[in-house]
Amino acid sequence: MGQLLKKHIKNEKGLTLIELLAVIVILGIIAAIAIPSIANIIHKSREDAVKADAIQIINSAKMYIAGEGSKDTITKTDLDSYLNDVSTFSAFTVNVTTNATSKDTVISLTGDGAKGNVSIHFADATITDINNAEKGSTTIGD
Repeated sequence: MGQLLKKHIKNEKGLTLIELLAVIVILGIIAAIAIPSIANIIHKSREDAVKADAIQIINSAKMYIAGEGSKDTITKTDLDSYLNDVSTFSAFTVNVTTNATSKDTVISLTGDGAKGNVSIHFADATITDINNAEKGSTTIGD
């Protein structure tokens, strides 16, 4: 029986051309499905990074108000010591208003955030506006 197994192993020379073509076709199908999915994941992560930076700016404005007192408009320069790294925004303003009905302080962001091929314009956007924005929105806020 040992000789029969050795003889069978010697006859195996490798993959046939048909088998090799089948493997290449399968790999091509997998690549055709995976590449757009990966590109979509990258796009969504860039969009989420811009939104996260916008929320960080608004939260930093809240800390600024707690420490320095309220202003109608807070600029990037005002928040430099309160922000870590907000590389997706080159310039912005934070508007501080009071809701006429509830008398609550409303903090909103105006500016443009961009990362890679994703660009979002924030127009008096609050944290609620940012969290409720649809995926793929290019403008958030009023």
